Amino acid sequence: MPAPEPTPPQPSAPEAVTPFGTDVLADAAARACDIRAAFGGPPAAPDLPAPAAPPEASAAEVPVEATVEVPAEVPAEVPGTGGGLARLLNGPSGIGTAGLRLVPREEPPPSALPAAAPSEAAVEGTPIPGLYHHPVPEPDPARVEEVSRRIKAWALDEVSLYPDDWEEEFDGFLVGRYMVGCHPDAPTVDHLMLATRLMVAENAVDDCYCEDHGGSPDGLGERLLLAHTALDPLYTTREYQPQWEKSLHSDAPRRAYRSAMEYFVEASSASQADRYRHDMARLHLGYLAEAAWAQLDHVPEVWEYLAMRQFNNFRPCPTITDTVGGYELPADLHAQPAMQKVIALAGNATTIVNDLYSYTKELASPGRHLNLPVVIAEREGLSDRDAYLKSVEVHNDLMHDFEAEAAALAAACPVPTVQRFLRGVAAWVDGNHHWHRTNTYRYSLPDFW
Repeated sequence: MPAPEPTPPQPSAPEAVTPFGTDVLADAAARACDIRAAFGGPPAAPDLPAPAAPPEASAAEVPVEATVEVPAEVPAEVPGTGGGLARLLNGPSGIGTAGLRLVPREEPPPSALPAAAPSEAAVEGTPIPGLYHHPVPEPDPARVEEVSRRIKAWALDEVSLYPDDWEEEFDGFLVGRYMVGCHPDAPTVDHLMLATRLMVAENAVDDCYCEDHGGSPDGLGERLLLAHTALDPLYTTREYQPQWEKSLHSDAPRRAYRSAMEYFVEASSASQADRYRHDMARLHLGYLAEAAWAQLDHVPEVWEYLAMRQFNNFRPCPTITDTVGGYELPADLHAQPAMQKVIALAGNATTIVNDLYSYTKELASPGRHLNLPVVIAEREGLSDRDAYLKSVEVHNDLMHDFEAEAAALAAACPVPTVQRFLRGVAAWVDGNHHWHRTNTYRYSLPDFW
């Protein structure tokens, strides 16, 4: 019997888990610098101090490996609940449900949280029973107040965004609380304003072109294309350039897009700005698919609806978390398929949160609004209640996949900016849920429990 051949050498632990290669990681680490250093100076000086860190380390400081948690055991059955509801209330199960969280799970004790200012006091709201989410601290009230003041001044004085009779809706959107809660690592209010202007501009396009305030599927493609040139400039002949430039001021959505993007370009790198343009093109493509179904009075298959939602979703918001945080995730790392999958799953999960919390609001609106519970009920022959509960399960599956994929990527690519970016995306996911849950001006839950 011949002597056995020696065992081939095994790769070291970092090599075994890192598909990117040491050369890519070294190059990325060398270029993963703060935007301030890259551009030779700091961003605009902060108007307010950063919020005090809670007693435990902040999300930006918690090492990834220190935040691995396994959910507590739950009983197999919840008395008095039906099959679908029981599965939800029992919590997550299956592969990947004990995934890594990139921000702390536990909410600091009440004594550690700042008191909300009376004008911005949050209504507690009710989380959707069985919805997988993580509690977050109440957004810093001083920052919320300042962002709210600035964004209203921008909307009124710089872009003439809305008429007087829309003011209550603008205030009720609580965009200051939204963006402060979603970007806890933003170094200054100026950084927060980058995200806040873009969020308000995106909402104006959705309302004025697609839905609530005169929106229509008819002619939507033309409106979106011309508005997109406010983000992605037109380069044409001298004869026609002035006409295009004049068009950027012709309606509120284009004025908002143009102004918000100008601020963003000043603060971001060329790569970050182009990344945002790409994600907005994705968003507009999703708008067009939904508009086509509306014109045809067509309810898509569930998988088709979810495909549309991967484009018509919140993706442009968490994808700029590094710009808002004052640093840059290098383009080659952002473009990695694993990172793109994480970002897509985050966008998908957060958008289904919107479907669920806005369900009753959309039912009360004229016409038929497509959302996941409506599509599941129509296509799978379920009652409204069972379709809603199944939609919660779909959200939970997306969240578990997001966390599992983010954990795998964090382990495989130990570059500081990758770790921070993943934490930023996770913080956006959690902040998005917090805003939907607490914004009782806009949202209420159906009576399904």
